[in-house]
Amino acid sequence: MPDSMSEQLQQDMECEGLLECFHGLKQLDRECFQALVDVEEPLTVDELADAVDRERSTAYRAVQRLLQTGFIQKEQVNYDQGGYYHVYSPTDPSNITDDMQRMLNDWYAKMGQLIQEFENKYEQAEATAPADS
Repeated sequence: MPDSMSEQLQQDMECEGLLECFHGLKQLDRECFQALVDVEEPLTVDELADAVDRERSTAYRAVQRLLQTGFIQKEQVNYDQGGYYHVYSPTDPSNITDDMQRMLNDWYAKMGQLIQEFENKYEQAEATAPADS
């Protein structure tokens, strides 16, 4: 990933890049999210691991990251004779986009504040600098 903002702006991005940009998600996380979007029914971790051709523990870590960021939801399914298991499905895209928009707005406000602090700091330094004679 590019280091500076100007490099980022020059880079071609796809909408899936937002998963990495906003939340630091990895390629596997994107693959797991896409696998959940591509099916009509929620999946267990085992089913998801099969879908992305990874070990269960690896898929489980991706699921945990996706849950933490709110991209997927977990539902408990109870067995009639007792016990339960979990299935996972994607969160409504409008909820995800609302969260990303809020995060972008917060970032924008913070950058605006930092830019103003930069301007104030260096305007003060310029005003107090001794004049050349």
